[in-house]
Amino acid sequence: MAKRDFYDCLGVTKTATEKEIKSAYRKLAKKYHPDTNPGDKQAEQRFKEITEAYNVLSDTEKRKLYDQFGMAAFDGSMGDPTAGGPFGGTGESRGFEGGFGSGGGYREYHYSTGNMDDIFGDIFGDMFHGGFSGKTGSSFGGFDSVFGSGFDGQTQYDQAEGKNVHSDVTIDFEEAAFGCDKYLRFEGEKKESLQVHIPAGIDEGQSVRLKGKGESGRYGKGAGDLLLKVHIRPHPEYTRKGSDVYITQSIPYTTAVLGGKAYFKTLHGTVECSVPAGTQSGSKIRLKNKGIVSMKDPMRHGDEYVIIQISVPKDLTPAQRAAIEQLARAEGRSA
Repeated sequence: MAKRDFYDCLGVTKTATEKEIKSAYRKLAKKYHPDTNPGDKQAEQRFKEITEAYNVLSDTEKRKLYDQFGMAAFDGSMGDPTAGGPFGGTGESRGFEGGFGSGGGYREYHYSTGNMDDIFGDIFGDMFHGGFSGKTGSSFGGFDSVFGSGFDGQTQYDQAEGKNVHSDVTIDFEEAAFGCDKYLRFEGEKKESLQVHIPAGIDEGQSVRLKGKGESGRYGKGAGDLLLKVHIRPHPEYTRKGSDVYITQSIPYTTAVLGGKAYFKTLHGTVECSVPAGTQSGSKIRLKNKGIVSMKDPMRHGDEYVIIQISVPKDLTPAQRAAIEQLARAEGRSA
């Protein structure tokens, strides 16, 4: 059965820009991904088709070959491409072997948490980039494992080692502070479900490495790693700077003036703290070791800084109003 035209498969024209191709792929990939169509074989096949089309059209060199030769550039039907072909005549055969099937060009990633953007952010970004060079010194960068086993025995092979795979995972503020477990399942060379531990204290943009869970290498080489880049959802009250956290909390007007005890919320529970007399709005109170744990040393924690906001009463009793008026007169101000 003939393969569907790649441009038609993504619903774009032959003059489509790289941005238009990427946008069309992301839209279709979300629509037909197996996670959103469990058990639907037609959707699964469609997902494979659009992924295969995107792998070619998103690569400048492969797209040029496809525009000139169509599927013949990839299925071995071109014969000797060096005989007056696009690579120039060297008298040596450098025909492609096999097609997408032998190259492992299709892999699915499924998340049981997060949103679909986590899946399509970086998964396909660096899975398929390789290269090779012939003995004549000509370089054909950008061709990768989707072309099968490559060229003749005189060819120098690159990227025989397994490749790292990159993806993103988004977690809550508290999950980053205290650590958590996330569940990931993917279908590639083998189906596998993974329980990924996110360590306590991880910060925005840091990654968790899963050894040997990336793309397998060729010729018996070991697999690369899976790198999960962590993103942290903003907290409605806390902000973070390294291992320290900041929060704004209110204290009564009388406590700010006279000093006394106040209760403050921390990530580790409510604590009682002494407030000095004359505390001003906007001043900070440091709660030692109430911040986030260090990833390097579980015995070390950052601090929490409470930014003081003074609560001014709106409805005064007659006695309270009289007391405030007396204070105003004592300060030389009229009530």
